Amino acid sequence: MKKKFIIIPAIIALGIGGFFFIKSRQSANTDLNTYVPTAIVTKQDISSEISSSGTITPKDTYNITALISGDIIAADFNIGDTVSKDQVLYQIDKSSIESDINSSNNSLSKANTGYASATKDYEKAKSEFSGNLYRSTRRGYIKELSIQSGDKISGGTKLATIYNDNVMNIRIPFLSPEAQNITAGMTGTLTLTETGEQIEGRVLSVSSMDQTLDGGRLVRNVTFEVTNPGGLTDKTTANATVGEMTSTGDGTFEASTNVDMSADLAEGVEIEKVLVNVGDFIEVGTPIFKMTSESADKLLKTYRDAVDTAQGNVDAAKKGVDTAKKTYDEYTIKSPIAGKVISKNYKVGDKVGSSGSNKATTMAVIYDMSSYTFKMSVDEKDITKVQSGQKVRIKSDAFPDQDYSGTVTNVSLESTSQNGVSTYPVTITLDETYNLLPGMNVDGYITLESAKDALTIPSGALMRGNKVYVKDTTATEQKADAGESAGGGDGLIPAGFREVTVTTGVINADFVQITSGLNEGDEVYVDESASMDAAAGMDGMNSAGGEPAQGGAGAGGAGSDAGGADSGDAGAGGE
Repeated sequence: MKKKFIIIPAIIALGIGGFFFIKSRQSANTDLNTYVPTAIVTKQDISSEISSSGTITPKDTYNITALISGDIIAADFNIGDTVSKDQVLYQIDKSSIESDINSSNNSLSKANTGYASATKDYEKAKSEFSGNLYRSTRRGYIKELSIQSGDKISGGTKLATIYNDNVMNIRIPFLSPEAQNITAGMTGTLTLTETGEQIEGRVLSVSSMDQTLDGGRLVRNVTFEVTNPGGLTDKTTANATVGEMTSTGDGTFEASTNVDMSADLAEGVEIEKVLVNVGDFIEVGTPIFKMTSESADKLLKTYRDAVDTAQGNVDAAKKGVDTAKKTYDEYTIKSPIAGKVISKNYKVGDKVGSSGSNKATTMAVIYDMSSYTFKMSVDEKDITKVQSGQKVRIKSDAFPDQDYSGTVTNVSLESTSQNGVSTYPVTITLDETYNLLPGMNVDGYITLESAKDALTIPSGALMRGNKVYVKDTTATEQKADAGESAGGGDGLIPAGFREVTVTTGVINADFVQITSGLNEGDEVYVDESASMDAAAGMDGMNSAGGEPAQGGAGAGGAGSDAGGADSGDAGAGGE
């Protein structure tokens, strides 16, 4: 800041000439009382930055939780310990989950068996019902037929009575001790009671139940199978000999087959045509009737649906096993990160979790203190100028004399609004953590723009529309363009200044970079409503007075140099 001088008027009353000299000096003094602030265009480094305060947090914070319940049987760590990633922290009693796993495996085994059975039934149905035919499950003569074309039948419906006396069966009693020596597959000789004729028979089975005859004898029935030579009926009787063992009585022959054959169907069907008649001899697999195509398709679909259901049961059982195994792993609680134990809320013997509660229980807290971060709140007007990788200057309240630096690592797009202004959180990662701890407060400064050795003017020198008033002794007072402010406060450009349009660069609260329109050393008008602190910070700021009076000079007039140097006669006094 250049020194200011006060002009002291000299009163000289020496005739007419002396009178004009005094008026001139008074006029000059009147001009000096009109304060016109100016500044000199100079070069300096300039930058524009934003700042925001935040609280330091560790790189990562993890709450160790348990969604399972049980007794803690191991917890081999303490507060303040440094733990590694995947280090075991807690071990919970696994007896209950081991039981669940066994149950899940059993369910899966049953589901697999059910699927295998359903698949087998489906393949069998495709074969047995091919051609829309229903086939016999018995061998013998059709003694009675119970169905006709057009009937709608379902599983269990009687189809026919099948009789087969080509092979006859007979049960004959033997003493229990002897019967126990007879086994299925042995041959015996059967003697017909009426004729004494002997035929060979094969042992089908030996009863394990004792029966008591008159006199207290214990006997067991031995069943023989005999090929009917043609004369055996259900009234023919016979006794038997097996080796040296002879029966204790006679038995009566019966047809090997004399049963009702019922429909084995999983879905009701409609009979299109009956393919057999009473008296026909049928084998296992002989077509009995033909189904309508529609009902046959529905029948096969039932078997396919059973396969799908069985597959669903298998999938559900597998999921149950996987869930049980995953839950099993949760009974061993590990640290998900490497870091420092900040708190430990449970110890050996404590019980975690509770039935009916799905809320996670915080058992311990781990901090990853390998680096620190904090969040800056950035105004919507500036957020597009901030990007990851930008450097940040950081100051700490706890260590005001220490300088820290950081880097922008995330610019969030999740804004918050207050009083019509939106702000965005920006994450800063500190480059160094000397003496800092989580929870401390810091201030971050991000440089948005900067320029070195730039032409600058005080912010108050820039008028609306990028106009600047430059000192010009030949210029007269002019009217400012609409929308501009002017030094006279009445919309006029001050006398001795001309209007220049400029191009600006970096702008901050105090100064403006000029990229075109001005030259270094130009003297510019500064709006009186602007902060004079900014003008005072400019090397070369001065107060321009009016034109120097005849016979003397004012301070900082149009003829002064760029530094505002004074010129005058003996009428000038010191500050």
